[in-house]
Amino acid sequence: MPRQGILPHDLVHYVVESALPLRHGFLSLLARGADAQFVMEAVHDYANAHAETESVQAEAIVEGLQAQLWSGAFDEAAFLAGAAAACIARNKPPFDFSRLALDIKTALYDRALALHHQWHTAPYYSTLSLDFIPQPV
Repeated sequence: MPRQGILPHDLVHYVVESALPLRHGFLSLLARGADAQFVMEAVHDYANAHAETESVQAEAIVEGLQAQLWSGAFDEAAFLAGAAAACIARNKPPFDFSRLALDIKTALYDRALALHHQWHTAPYYSTLSLDFIPQPV
């Protein structure tokens, strides 16, 4: 994964999918044994509306978090609006953060910054191992 100004996209997925109760995001499907080359097709399977909705929500949250990381400061209202708009643009309902007892900044933004630091300070050509433990639904 590239070293860039912010955490790479797939590592943002790690932050989001390990903090939120989503079972049909990119990493969640891989963790359950899905073949990587077919994951994108699986998450867009119209026969499984729940999987498709959650996959869109996960991607929208990742995109919203990336925008916050690029801005250099966390604005919760802008994050929620961005994630919601990305879902609505794909004709899916936004993820309902209000049902969780969660400090969004701490659970997502601060964890992404900490992982970015860990990623950025890892020596080139080294390995960074993370345990992916999804949140219970």
